Amino acid sequence: MDIILWRHAEAEDGSNDLARQLTEKGRKQAAQMAEFLHRYLPVDTRILVSPAVRTQQTASALSKDFITTPSIAPDASPHAVLQAARWPNAGGTVLIIGHQPTLGSVAAQLLGCGQESLRIKKSGLWWFSRREGSMATTLRLVITPDYL
Repeated sequence: MDIILWRHAEAEDGSNDLARQLTEKGRKQAAQMAEFLHRYLPVDTRILVSPAVRTQQTASALSKDFITTPSIAPDASPHAVLQAARWPNAGGTVLIIGHQPTLGSVAAQLLGCGQESLRIKKSGLWWFSRREGSMATTLRLVITPDYL
């Protein structure tokens, strides 16, 4: 199974966290990463997205075929994210579009760093794999729009 963590692109500041929208730069970041993903994502990838507007807009740059998943909203627990993804037992590929610091905590957990949290940059992508029957998780890719 593969799990891909994609942090939402740059968003406006605001007091209503769920309503914050992408900035112009954020829309460009999302489009760049979506173009990259179109080349590498399996066609049957499940896409799970936080209900926040900025994550919905990030996801829309890639596809209109995604599932809004309240359990990965801002401040979700890493456990909730992995449970929503059905990691590592679902098979196939799942793309999670969510928030920092939650995604950084998920990445740390997948790498065996315990309770640490890693920093995932805005519109950054971390791709992990675990082969069937294996207990080892492999970090396959880390990329940000700056490198596309």
